Amino acid sequence: MTKTTIEPRRPDVPSTGGRRSLRLRLLGGSAFLIVLFLGAVALLVMVPRMLRAGDKPATLVVASLPFWNLSAGDTVLAANPGTFNEVSPWIYGLARNGQIVPQAPEVAAQTAAGMAQLRKLGIPVVPTIANRTNDRWAYEPVADILHDPAAMTRHVNDIVALVQRENYAGIDIDYEDLPATDRKVFTTFITDLAGALHSKGKVLSVALFAKTSDAGDDQRNAGQDYAAIGAAADEVRLMAYDYHWSGSTAGSVAPMPWVRDVLAYAKTQIPPEKIVLGIALSGYDWVGDQAEVVTWIQCYGRAQKYHATTQWDRLSESPSFKYTDEQGREHEVWFENADSMAFKLEAAKAAGIRGVYLWMISSEDDRSWATLRKVIPLHPTSSAEGTSR
Repeated sequence: MTKTTIEPRRPDVPSTGGRRSLRLRLLGGSAFLIVLFLGAVALLVMVPRMLRAGDKPATLVVASLPFWNLSAGDTVLAANPGTFNEVSPWIYGLARNGQIVPQAPEVAAQTAAGMAQLRKLGIPVVPTIANRTNDRWAYEPVADILHDPAAMTRHVNDIVALVQRENYAGIDIDYEDLPATDRKVFTTFITDLAGALHSKGKVLSVALFAKTSDAGDDQRNAGQDYAAIGAAADEVRLMAYDYHWSGSTAGSVAPMPWVRDVLAYAKTQIPPEKIVLGIALSGYDWVGDQAEVVTWIQCYGRAQKYHATTQWDRLSESPSFKYTDEQGREHEVWFENADSMAFKLEAAKAAGIRGVYLWMISSEDDRSWATLRKVIPLHPTSSAEGTSR
């Protein structure tokens, strides 16, 4: 189930806190100075790991911001201080030769302005790199990177250079649709990248397809090794949405029984303090077995326009409605709102995981942020705490 974005202009587009306490035994004379020096060196090297595996019960709340509407996302963050403690602008893609490029060079000026405004908010920035080339998901650039050791090394170095040059807190990797045969090389890439970023005091997040077994539903699931990636990365972001999607029959985007099963399986493979549950803020409008992505505000508008009555499904804990358009076509809309979001927040809280990320912030239910603050404890820290912004 491919991650889905909300972009009216592009309907084909499918989003560990705390510190471990250190104890030094008091020694006298030069021995003490030597131990103190070595401890300081060790502390500098270990900071990223301490921030990942520490014992402070901070809840991570990540805002995923789309490149096509960064300004609106910035406005939401600014209006809700203390609600988000990490932000991932979805702005980078891969060129055919594997180079990191802007996902939308035609809006470079707007993206730059949005990023400048975002930095003023003082929230750690961990931007996303996705394998999108020329407005489509592309396997070839990733394949060339993963199956050429020299290319993989260059790519790792390019990512680290980008993070340092832009003074980011870290990076989020969203490489999708890899076959099962790439499982080992993708793990190698993530492990190498994690080591390189940690050596610079930066963090690594990896977005993975949600699944309830190692093999999952298809080869894309089998290509992602939860345990190995969970051992290397600081955050494992589970894309727990698109259970029903644009190419499927109509139904809940993220039914709660499935979300709970995803969390239960993930906790058998990944340390809970690294698991970040993805929560969608959008929905789909189906005509037959094809659908378009719709924002919450679009859903609200269509329900009002066609005098549709919203129904609540108690099994999936999701809202939906039906309407007939001017051409006589029957529509079925399933979407996410603050009420369905509350159930997912409660599930994340009950599971004792690291936190949640919200995919994507753009025209969502305006009750979402009050719901978020009500359900889970919020702290102004993140897995990127103490790193550059």
